[in-house]
Amino acid sequence: MNGMNQNKLYFYLVVGIVIGFTIAYVTLTPTTTYKYSDDYHHHPKNVRFHKSHQNKKNNSVDHDHENEYEDYHKESDMDSVLGPKEEVGAHNDNDTFHKMTNTDLADALYKEVKILCWVMTGPENHDKKAKHVKATWGKRCNILLFMSSQKDETLPAIALPVGEGRNNLWAKTKEAFKYVFENYFDEADWFMKADDDTYVILENLRYMLLGIDPQRPIYFGAKFKPYVKQGYMSGGAGYVLSKEALRKFVVEAIPNREICRADNEGAEDVEIGKCLAAVNVEAGDSRDPESRGRFFAFTPLHHLIPGHVDKSFWYWQYIYYNESQGMECCSDNAVSFHYMSPDMMYTMEYLLYHLRPFGIAYDPKLPPKLSEILKEDHSKENEVKVPAETQTQNEIISHISTHK
Repeated sequence: MNGMNQNKLYFYLVVGIVIGFTIAYVTLTPTTTYKYSDDYHHHPKNVRFHKSHQNKKNNSVDHDHENEYEDYHKESDMDSVLGPKEEVGAHNDNDTFHKMTNTDLADALYKEVKILCWVMTGPENHDKKAKHVKATWGKRCNILLFMSSQKDETLPAIALPVGEGRNNLWAKTKEAFKYVFENYFDEADWFMKADDDTYVILENLRYMLLGIDPQRPIYFGAKFKPYVKQGYMSGGAGYVLSKEALRKFVVEAIPNREICRADNEGAEDVEIGKCLAAVNVEAGDSRDPESRGRFFAFTPLHHLIPGHVDKSFWYWQYIYYNESQGMECCSDNAVSFHYMSPDMMYTMEYLLYHLRPFGIAYDPKLPPKLSEILKEDHSKENEVKVPAETQTQNEIISHISTHK
């Protein structure tokens, strides 16, 4: 009898220990790390998401109240994203607080740094995504084109002689730049490619390009380091080619099958990076004076929140320059973000172009190479003198207007 009681005691003790350890493990185990089977250039992705995304098949995201945010890290995440069903609209320029905003310098740069934007899209995304680009950041391009396989006058979308699907992105990129070169080469200084889920702050891009000669063979974007010795620019973050870089790509690189891939296969951003390097187009450094990035392959959330994704995530092995997490990640003059849903694009429009903390004024200064924005008069009697770097916005505008 005593033996039986002793055995029961041991049994209950073991069961208690097992239950105790199980409860402790479940309680104390940290957030699960999810691993994708998808890849970027065949590189595995390891992403840690907020707990509200766990137990969602394929990390699908919906609009219920469980999700504290939406976050996308691969193209397939964006396939089912829809824009607003109704028109979002815009504020009137004569609104009380809009009349307090001085856009003279941005307006002057719009005229001096001419940027053609072409947006990679497809027939299935004309209404879902492309029209929302047109309603938001796209309207600040000097020229805005949408490259598709189907014509759409409302955008406008150009029907390129290529098929749709991710296996045709490289072919579409080549045809798009050829179309731009043949039809718009003399109408812009810089030529930007973006996806229909990229958001671009054109004012900051013009400021970054100010003082850089568009006849210099160079291009800028979010710089990655594998595959191309000098680095190449992430396709999703968007990249911008100088006039000479565009000429070299279309005239010298594409026709040469020994240096530029002739078929449709391959990653678009890597392939153009190889082509441009082969014809001596420089992969430029787009960081700001504090060495903070300006072009970003993901949404602001991904870059701003420390620990949002762990260090095994492919991005940390791909970026060319070291990047901090948190506020130090990103320039005050950031240019682009990728995987931006239409809803987020309208949110950015409000935050960037409407919301203002009252009483805080911004008085920008132009860099030393101000002469690049001033088109010098060839007449000796109207010779332009370059103003000092420290002059105020109003003084700069006055100077530009005088010598137009």
